[in-house]
Amino acid sequence: MQIFLKGQDAGYEAEHTARIFYPAATRADTFPPEGDVTVALASAHALMALVRVGGKVYWKTKPALPGQNREYTLCSLLYRLLCRVTGQRPPWGMMTGVRPVRIVHDLRAAGQSEEEIRQRFCGHFDCTPARYARAVEIADLQRPVLAAAKPMDYSLYAGIPFCPTLCSYCSFVSRTVGDKASRALVQPYVDHLCQELISIKEVAQTCGLNLKTLYIGGGTPTSLTAPQLRQLMGCLADTFTLSALQEYTVEAGRPDCTDAEKLQVLKEYGATRISINPQTFSDTVLKNIGRRHTAEDIRRCYREARAAGHQNINMDLIAGLPGDTVAGFARSLQEAIALEPENITVHTLTLKRASNLVVEHRESAYDDVAAMLAECEALAKAGYRPYYLYRQKGTLQNLENIGWSKPGFEGLYNIYIMEEVHTILSAGAGGSTKLVQPGVRHARIERIFNYKYPTEYLNGFQTVLERKKGVQEFYARYQHPETAGKL
Repeated sequence: MQIFLKGQDAGYEAEHTARIFYPAATRADTFPPEGDVTVALASAHALMALVRVGGKVYWKTKPALPGQNREYTLCSLLYRLLCRVTGQRPPWGMMTGVRPVRIVHDLRAAGQSEEEIRQRFCGHFDCTPARYARAVEIADLQRPVLAAAKPMDYSLYAGIPFCPTLCSYCSFVSRTVGDKASRALVQPYVDHLCQELISIKEVAQTCGLNLKTLYIGGGTPTSLTAPQLRQLMGCLADTFTLSALQEYTVEAGRPDCTDAEKLQVLKEYGATRISINPQTFSDTVLKNIGRRHTAEDIRRCYREARAAGHQNINMDLIAGLPGDTVAGFARSLQEAIALEPENITVHTLTLKRASNLVVEHRESAYDDVAAMLAECEALAKAGYRPYYLYRQKGTLQNLENIGWSKPGFEGLYNIYIMEEVHTILSAGAGGSTKLVQPGVRHARIERIFNYKYPTEYLNGFQTVLERKKGVQEFYARYQHPETAGKL
């Protein structure tokens, strides 16, 4: 399938409306005379959606009227046509944004009634009542967390771009540590990351920012050796006031590089929340996605984490992995529930263009993924509550990722970053600092990017530090009495 767009109002939203139904479609610069194509056209007098598939042509048109929201009207026209042609009714309707819960918060802040919000979801976007209800349920749970947030709060992210192996579904910027050249990068990387973290503390202090949550992610942080973990976490303990943190998360996701010693290091240096991520408890599916460990290794790692004293553990599962089935996913879910972690996050597989899964055209459980997610009601029966939700481009069947937690164990960093409550300062290769204008609804957001790859990060480290001056420049614009809230 190709996508052809023409006209000022046939842009980003029209393209991604088409991708709801055809996520692997490619853009065509000119109208293709042959083959399958989805078309959105906007002229001065008319709007048209057209689909040619399997040699048959379908189309819908509407006149372009004064005062009309032409972009929305064109997308709605295209969406309704694609629903008819494909026989699909996407659960999130024609919504292309990744933060549905944020829409609830914003509409409430703007004074809209619950009925107006329902109409926005179920009428304007054509979301199903179940998806609308889930977004509202999560927004209600998040409300006290957001109300307690302060304008000058921030969270800190430190990225470890190394993994023991590359999972087939993953497109994150990470190096495997199985070869000598990659292993040689790790120690210099940790040394430079510590320097950047010290620099970030200085910048945050100058701006008057208050650290609330800390997150060490990846990649796989526990692909570092125990001494390297001690070095990194020791630097954080010496540099930041950890006693004031609301939450300190470390991803210990891979049991093939997470052992009892490393779990003890995480506990010793202040981590209050860790992730041990099975993705599945099927040995066959684990092998399919390139994991070197077994389900028993996951159970062993979990037992060792509890023995080390960790009392807030998250476990990730993915619906739609290659070779999985609805029954197999349900078994993985029940096994995770039986272990009683405080958090269980359920992701829907996303087809990322740079992943081996897409590059090698391997099959996933595409047809069954919605039925897999339906099994997640078992989480509610087991006492877990959905507390954050986000969507991604290319997610199977336009579905979602949801974090579930036992009451009182909601992952605050996840809420803060998804609802864009405050600034996230990021360190390490691939880091993306997100600066949020303090104390303003619909806040202006700016980003500062680090180099993507470990070698680039090391070679361009002085530039990385220089870019952090942008944090001070951002806050200066909003703190000075003559420029506060202005651009």
